Amino acid sequence: MKIHLIKYGDVPDVDLSKIGVTTFDGGFEVEVIDSTEDYLAVLKGVFDFGVLKALVATPGFSMVFDAMHAVTGPYAKRILVEELGAPASCLKDAVPSPDFNGGHPDPNLTYAHELVDIMWGDNAPTLGAASDGDGDRNMILGDHFFVTPSDSVAMIAANYEAIPYFKNGLKGVARSMPTSGALDRVAAALKLEFFETPTGWKFFGNLMDAGKCSVCGEESFGTGGDHVREKDGLFAVLAWLSILAHKNKGAVPGAKLVGVKDVAMEHWRTYGRNFFARYDYEEVDSDKAAAVMDAVRAVIAESPAGAKIGDFTVKTADDFAYTDPIDGSVAKGQGLRFVFTDGSRIIFRLSGTGSSGATIRLYIEQYSSDPTTYDMDAQAALAPIIKAALELAQMEKLTGREKPTVIT
Repeated sequence: MKIHLIKYGDVPDVDLSKIGVTTFDGGFEVEVIDSTEDYLAVLKGVFDFGVLKALVATPGFSMVFDAMHAVTGPYAKRILVEELGAPASCLKDAVPSPDFNGGHPDPNLTYAHELVDIMWGDNAPTLGAASDGDGDRNMILGDHFFVTPSDSVAMIAANYEAIPYFKNGLKGVARSMPTSGALDRVAAALKLEFFETPTGWKFFGNLMDAGKCSVCGEESFGTGGDHVREKDGLFAVLAWLSILAHKNKGAVPGAKLVGVKDVAMEHWRTYGRNFFARYDYEEVDSDKAAAVMDAVRAVIAESPAGAKIGDFTVKTADDFAYTDPIDGSVAKGQGLRFVFTDGSRIIFRLSGTGSSGATIRLYIEQYSSDPTTYDMDAQAALAPIIKAALELAQMEKLTGREKPTVIT
């Protein structure tokens, strides 16, 4: 597609604060819309707002949504407060700011630390959530509990019956390669078509366009359904409200409500738990970052099936490549990975090699079917495999970094 001609119109200024159509000579029109209303209309076709409103009004239920001074503030006000009846006090930092009020609008445990403090405080709300700068990513929290994005997409898929839009079942599910295998286990149990793609929403888009994917997600806090062809932060929040409403259906007045952690523990008792963590080493000198990746490639070359890395036995070690099942395109060099016989994984990806340095992303995953481990802190559960990953990459030796910039 090429642009061959651009036409300019010499028209008076349009008042962008007023909804409606302004018509100029020659039939030229400028329409100002309220996108919150359009978005609300879409969500009403996905969720049962009557059920959600009843949950929000339930004694003992409370929530907090952190818009991080970004774009979802007005949407959250319109949907959560004006439509569902939540108190305005449930909104945090809901007034958009051009510079995000000096903050970093990433919905994770590091940059949304004020929300984390609320959820780990006394009398924490039932549900905590945050969204990012442009509203397409999300973080879900419970009372003293963090739901990893990998678990969140798996739990939404497993509880699809709580969402009316999926009343006829799911067409299929997909996750990015670095995302944990929690969704794989749901797909197998529900006999759903499953796809493992490179990082990048375009791969999910192809699957949605072909009618092969209903729910998808990335470990980088992106979750989506095929109601739109993009990840959608508020969709995930309302999906979790729907799950909580479904789990609390018929609850005895005054009884303790089923919370986010309860949903997670029930899920793990059914499917097992995929312990997962991501270490980001930001602004690493590009040459040092390249040295780390070269070191990892060298280990891959010497790690056939059956090789030992720490206490783990290699099933396969490679550089992930993907052939798109829809258009046949091939994406190579998508991440260096070690997959072990017990389902554990170590993955390295490199992003950015500019003047400000590169970011090394290390993903660590270990599966457990032992219920006595499900309540463990992920860092404690993953300690042995994290140690193995850092040693094989010679991370501290090659980068000089004793610890990552961000841990998720």
